[in-house]
Amino acid sequence: MKMLVFKMKIIDESEDSYLIQISRNNQSTEIMFTPETKDLKYCSQNEVTELLRDHEQQLRKVLHTKRPDSYYIGFELTFSFRYDKDVIGFNNKNKLVVLDKRNSETKSYVKDNYESTIPKIYTDGSFLEKFDKGAYAVIIKTADDSYDYYTQQVDVRNSGLIELLAAMKGVELLDNKDRVRIVTDSQYVRKGLTEWIVNWKLNNWRTVNGDKVKNIEYWKEFDQLTAGKYIEFAWVEAHSDHFENELCDLMAKETALDS
Repeated sequence: MKMLVFKMKIIDESEDSYLIQISRNNQSTEIMFTPETKDLKYCSQNEVTELLRDHEQQLRKVLHTKRPDSYYIGFELTFSFRYDKDVIGFNNKNKLVVLDKRNSETKSYVKDNYESTIPKIYTDGSFLEKFDKGAYAVIIKTADDSYDYYTQQVDVRNSGLIELLAAMKGVELLDNKDRVRIVTDSQYVRKGLTEWIVNWKLNNWRTVNGDKVKNIEYWKEFDQLTAGKYIEFAWVEAHSDHFENELCDLMAKETALDS
C-alpha cells in the first residue's frame, strides 16, 4: 500500500478563505480553501500540485472533515493519501474492507468476494441510557458453522467505545487465527482501523482538527491485537433482520440489564 505523505500549514486568511501551504519532499505548493462554501483553488503548479489534483477526493476529505473553528493561521497537520485509492469502493458499505498486516507492509483495500471458510466475528454493543448500563456481545462462527457466544457488562457510557471493545474481544477470542472477518454495524470500528488510524499516528494521535483522538489507549491496543493478521471488515445495517447482528444486539441488551 503506497502512501503519499504531506505536511500542511495555514499561512494566511482573507475573507473567510485560508491560504494553505502543502509540502512533500522539500517541495511545496499553495491552495486556497473556503470552509463555508468548500471552494478549493490551486494557487501554483508543480509536482505537489499534480499529486493533490490526482487525489483531490482524498484532499477534500481532509479539508471538509476539519471543523471551521480549527482553521486558523499557524495550524499544522501531517496527512497521507493512499496512492490510487478506490475512494468509491471504501465508501461502499456493501464491500469488504481488508486490512492485511501479515507482512512488513500493511495493506488496506476493498473486495467483493466473500470466503465461506474464514472464521467470522459478529459483534454489537449497547448502552442503555435510561438504565445507565452497557454491555457487548460477540458471536464466533467457525468454518463448520458452529457458534460460540461471549457477553460482557462494561462500565462505559459511550456506544462507539463499547462497539470497539466488542471487536477487540472478538479478535482476542480468535487469537490463534491469522485470518478473520469482523461483521459490525459500527463505521467507527470499520473505518477507524482501516482508514483513520494512519493519519492519527502521523499526528501523534491527534485528529485533523488538532484534538486528541478519543479512546487512544483502546485504539493502540486494537492496533497491536491485529498485528500479523488478515482482517476483513463487513458492515451490516443495524436492526435490518440480520440474524447474527440481531442476536448480538439482543444479547448485549440482556447482559446490560442483568444485575
